[in-house]
Amino acid sequence: MTDPTARPGSKSDAGVLELLRLFKADEAAADRYAADCLDHARDVESVLRAFEYLPRDTARRPGLLSGIPVAIKDIIATCDMPTTNGSPVYRDRVPAADAWVVERLRNLGATIFGKTVSTEFAWRHPGPTVNPWNPDHTPGGSSSGSAAAVAAGIVPLALGTQTLGSVIRPAAFNGVVGLKPSFGAIPRTGVHPLSPSLDHVGFFARRVDDVAFALSLLAGASDSDSHGRPLPGFQVDIDRGLEPQERPRLGIVRFEKWSRVEAEQQRAFDAAIVKLRDAGAVLDELELSELDQANWSAINTILACEGAAIFADLVARYPDRTSDHLKSLVEAGKKHAAVDYLSAKAMQEARKNAFAGELSGYDALLTLPAFGEAPRGLHYTGDAEYCAPWTFLGLPAATLPVGFGKNKLPLGLQIVGGYRGDLRMLRVAKWIESTLRFDPGLAPAR
Repeated sequence: MTDPTARPGSKSDAGVLELLRLFKADEAAADRYAADCLDHARDVESVLRAFEYLPRDTARRPGLLSGIPVAIKDIIATCDMPTTNGSPVYRDRVPAADAWVVERLRNLGATIFGKTVSTEFAWRHPGPTVNPWNPDHTPGGSSSGSAAAVAAGIVPLALGTQTLGSVIRPAAFNGVVGLKPSFGAIPRTGVHPLSPSLDHVGFFARRVDDVAFALSLLAGASDSDSHGRPLPGFQVDIDRGLEPQERPRLGIVRFEKWSRVEAEQQRAFDAAIVKLRDAGAVLDELELSELDQANWSAINTILACEGAAIFADLVARYPDRTSDHLKSLVEAGKKHAAVDYLSAKAMQEARKNAFAGELSGYDALLTLPAFGEAPRGLHYTGDAEYCAPWTFLGLPAATLPVGFGKNKLPLGLQIVGGYRGDLRMLRVAKWIESTLRFDPGLAPAR
């Protein structure tokens, strides 16, 4: 990493469970930790620019997550901090109430550690955040600040959202663990919508154990989120972490777009497959050609139509304060006939129903989170085509760092599970993480 955003101190790489074990033995460390994180954020923020707003109070609260700072993507409402949605239209707005997930975090004793930069309304217009590994490159989007804040060692856990690839892709670009749970697993009450048929709340952390622990605490249901469907409950032991799924059977999904994947990403993916097979996993190549061909058009039709319904009035009222990206989304949605939207929704349901059979006999799928490392420049946050199929189907997905590209930036591996099979998928991810034993801290010299 570059010096201005290098991870600080001996606890900077610790995960949530490691910190909770430390805090149990050392209350003074628990009292200091969030304040130390705030000092580090202030030290690097002039370069990193991951935050719209930093906390004024880091005092420890009682609860299971006491002492753990959690950064919140700036489309997720906080009643004591501005929620700008990445837009000048909402620059000074402080919501009247917390989002459901923020209220749950507060009740668990977490320190709400500021608001992280989002692209405008979680769509394509980027904010100022840079990639901690190289500030000349994007951190990805739309959850730009959350991914960068975890990667830079500021916080051990951050909230993001995904409508196409906005958790999985930036997690891969920043060399951290990302989790997009099953659709409906976490209520989106108080989260600004982009496409309600596709929007997910997810996490960034440093270990699979940490995102699994977060999901075990934050999955739930709310009457105000009609898409919610509670997951089967599970617990993660703070001392032992998640029990790995030993020697899983895995389907390898490359898709027809494999030829566009950067050579270093292809090699990292294939090297991981060799290691997993040597460790006892059973791996089969799968085609999934129907999903490959249909999902990108259908998901973008759904997103454009729902986005137009949400934002048409906003762009009409504030043409000088909304981006060309958002205006283009609205125009694209308006051009679709109702039958286009209904056909895309019908395809979504049909593919969801069919996919359960296609995944039968496999513990999870292995695929890519992106075409390679983070692109150079901040104007483009990367391609979401490898994430979109699983968002389209509402399936749980996680990404782990597995290597580095030609510019010495992180590369990832994506693991996908069956709908509402989040625990099983995470147990597979834990086994893969422990088998590959990749340490993103051992970056090659640039």
